[in-house]
Amino acid sequence: MKQTTWVIRPEDSADTTAIEDLQANAFGPGRFARTAFRIRENVGPRADLSFVGLVGSQIAGSIRLSPILIGDTEALLLGPLTVSPDFKNRGLGKALMRTAMNAAAQAGDKVVLLVGDAPYYSPFGFQQVPLGRITLPGPVDPARLLVALLNEADMPEGAVQGGHQA
Repeated sequence: MKQTTWVIRPEDSADTTAIEDLQANAFGPGRFARTAFRIRENVGPRADLSFVGLVGSQIAGSIRLSPILIGDTEALLLGPLTVSPDFKNRGLGKALMRTAMNAAAQAGDKVVLLVGDAPYYSPFGFQQVPLGRITLPGPVDPARLLVALLNEADMPEGAVQGGHQA
């Protein structure tokens, strides 16, 4: 039976170890070499845009949005979106995505960037970045570089770097 109702709440500092364990399980030790992880190295996630999904008191998933710059444009880098293997394909990832994207839009943010699968993320407003329009400081499959434009934003252009702290 698929669970369709999740308790989603803002992440707090007590969640850090559980979230790191989820990420280690989902992405393995090679995750730190990935371009998106490297961008986030020196920039923490925004507290108002980081959420966990719970089953009882257990953290079953998490999502974080971190501030970045694309050229001179303030933006957010989504990720990682992580769901425990025990709770995959039950709607938690989508519930976390809806929560985070709605919170970003309500906060007035304009651009969310991610590296991921277009078929999964396109229902949340993500589209493939036009080739060469946004560059990352490491290798990334251009077909997986996706952007969502919120609040009538224009498509940004330029190099991505860890951004401003909110």
